Amino acid sequence: MPNTEYYNDRVVRQFLLAAAVWGIVGMGVGVLAAAQLAWPLFNFDTAWLTFSRIRPDHTFGVIFAFGGSALMGTCYYVVQRTGHARLAFPGLAEFTFWGWQLICVLAMVTMPLGITQSKEYAEPEWWIDVLIAVVWVAFGIVFFGSLARRRIRHIYVANWYYGAFIIAVGLLHIVNNLAIPVSMWKSYPIYSGVVDAMVQWWYGHNAVAFFLTAGFLGMMYYFVPRQAQQPLWSYRFSIVNFWALISVYMWAGSHHLMYTALPDWVQSVGMAFSLVLLMPSWGSAANGLMTFNGSWPRLKTDPAAKFMVLALVFYAGSTFEGSMMAVKTVNSLSHYTDWTVAHVHNGALGWVAMITIGSLYAMAPRALGRPAMYSRRLMEWHFWLHVFGVVLYVGSMWVAGVTEGVMWRATLPDGSLKYPFIDSLLAIQPAYWTRWVAGVVILSGMVLMAWNLWRTAEDARARLIKPIPVPVPEPDPHQVPQPLPGLA
Repeated sequence: MPNTEYYNDRVVRQFLLAAAVWGIVGMGVGVLAAAQLAWPLFNFDTAWLTFSRIRPDHTFGVIFAFGGSALMGTCYYVVQRTGHARLAFPGLAEFTFWGWQLICVLAMVTMPLGITQSKEYAEPEWWIDVLIAVVWVAFGIVFFGSLARRRIRHIYVANWYYGAFIIAVGLLHIVNNLAIPVSMWKSYPIYSGVVDAMVQWWYGHNAVAFFLTAGFLGMMYYFVPRQAQQPLWSYRFSIVNFWALISVYMWAGSHHLMYTALPDWVQSVGMAFSLVLLMPSWGSAANGLMTFNGSWPRLKTDPAAKFMVLALVFYAGSTFEGSMMAVKTVNSLSHYTDWTVAHVHNGALGWVAMITIGSLYAMAPRALGRPAMYSRRLMEWHFWLHVFGVVLYVGSMWVAGVTEGVMWRATLPDGSLKYPFIDSLLAIQPAYWTRWVAGVVILSGMVLMAWNLWRTAEDARARLIKPIPVPVPEPDPHQVPQPLPGLA
């Protein structure tokens, strides 16, 4: 007879709804930033509202507040289902939720006030960095403690990715943020010059590697088979891709510093590893897409599955683009242009946001004790709004980036520049207007998702968000581990 055990879904629900809120906040700030680039009057002649102050808020809000909340919530959800065991250290898990939300609020408030280290994706000052380290260690203790108490001997591959994401991000954060505080509001990094740049982009690119790739691949490897309602296409292939990805990604960060004071051989190493990185990246995308073989008709009726499939397509496309942009000859055209912005959002809005949205839609009804989302029609609207917005955004920035690159490199016979810088700005202004429209469309979809989740959570709110009883079968000691994504 099966035992009846409660999964701890309280903290999962909290992260779920926090992700929806931060998604609106982070993308809302992004829309304001896009408006400022198109129409400078939207700076409102106010220092803390200028583009340079709110742009870090946009990146932190989307990556760490929205993406981080989604990753931590799905991580807690997946480790329980794949291990057939309740979450370890429930009090510590609750602490990670409130601690992470406090960190996000503190960072989002201090950065516009100019309290910042001015390091890409690592802007918060030293005392916030200390809080991040404390909460992150607590997050790791809860995850690995839950893994240790699993009732299934096999560790499903999604947990491999979540584990690598937790360990690597903790390491990256601590090393890159080593600093000497001189006051509560100011510190100086222990590195200087080229070394500081190397450490920063070792961190910056691997924040992409392990936060925005490995973590979300963990999400993908659980929720894609769940939504396709069949086993992963190749479990062995997923393990090969895991080891290849984490082995190669660490060495690719220097491709952000092409044609700088960085030693040329270091730039070449970054380019080479970036090209090799294409293989495990495409391997994971192919594994996810092939899992839907035989389940393609589900795309007609399941918006969550649509989000997941298109996310994998964008993942394949953005990783190919990233590898190509690391080639020095291509980089000479794309560097410092809006092509880089297009590439970042190709991955962030196409891959990260879409796999997150699809996973949240798949997880929410189960975590909230509802048979389905409140409105499938709103999910459909969200899908098409998001797809239209992403295509419009990325397309406009591709046009702007190539235009900038070509105009900046154009020279007259005497070797002088053919175009003044202002001419390139005037040439790309229509693309900036288009980007703002695209941002408004994407933000509208996020508002629909938040409303849909809120209505879906009505029953859970009425029960004060108490855990839901879930029957958990006794593990069979003679069971051969199967490449299944876990229990619903």
